Amino acid sequence: MNNTVQLSVYPHNARPPAAIHELASAIEKDGGAALAAYQEPLGSHWQLFAMVPAAKLKPTPFQRDLSAAHLKRLTEVMKKLDRFTEPVVVVREKDAYWTPNGNHRRAAAAKLGGGFIPAIVIPEPAVAFQILALNTEKAHNLKDKALEVIRMYRAHLERTPQAAEKDFAFEFERAYFATLGILYEKNRRFSGGVYAPLLSRVDNFLSAKLSEAIKEREERAAQIERAAQVLAALVARGKKRGLSHPYLKNYIVARCNPLTRARKNLPSCRAALNSLIKALEEFDLGAVHFGQIQSAAQIAAAVAVEPQ
Repeated sequence: MNNTVQLSVYPHNARPPAAIHELASAIEKDGGAALAAYQEPLGSHWQLFAMVPAAKLKPTPFQRDLSAAHLKRLTEVMKKLDRFTEPVVVVREKDAYWTPNGNHRRAAAAKLGGGFIPAIVIPEPAVAFQILALNTEKAHNLKDKALEVIRMYRAHLERTPQAAEKDFAFEFERAYFATLGILYEKNRRFSGGVYAPLLSRVDNFLSAKLSEAIKEREERAAQIERAAQVLAALVARGKKRGLSHPYLKNYIVARCNPLTRARKNLPSCRAALNSLIKALEEFDLGAVHFGQIQSAAQIAAAVAVEPQ
């Protein structure tokens, strides 16, 4: 055990494991300062409180992108307050520190010239994936969440390709996030929300290992991409007829959704998407008028704001 780093320990009568002392030494070698070792109050897991060099602090490579607006606001608040009040959460990965919680704070502090950032350092790198699933610093939209999940998916695929996809249900939250993430990787402006109501019912986690499951995800994404191509052609034709409305895509897909009626036995994801594509290809745009779309949009907006 390396005892060269003097740590404040809590509880005072407890003995931190060797991994904590090794992590503290690594932080010191990286130019930081390990200040205290403690057991967090829920699971009694050992963690470190430390000052980490800002230059070595990075976002996890699989999390959502920074929000320019949120970063700007946070930077303004920090500058006015003239202090950094909330530690980030990090895991040490090789010679860097990944922050699955606190990336906007990290970026704001770096922008303001902070050389060191206070951090809660967790010894187990795998916890970073779980923390991302619980991150509530900034609300996700569907694109952000889908991109974050497909990045986590690819990271797990590289590390543990033989693990079952369903074993990561906690981190991924919903299976269709991974499917839509593949499409958002290709096109950040993809209208994923149009297909979410259908996918949320039929796109489930797979028992197959990740190395095989990713192929199924790509096939499902290809089906949705095909549906989007047919839908885009319908929308273009609709606009020529004067059916120009932001809800037009949602209206057409809702009319073509094979799951509109309550069903005891749902079809497979692949069968449901094939039915959707067929219905889109056969959709009679001539039977639609502007008033129907407008009414449907108003109903959808009312449902969205109803208290749960």
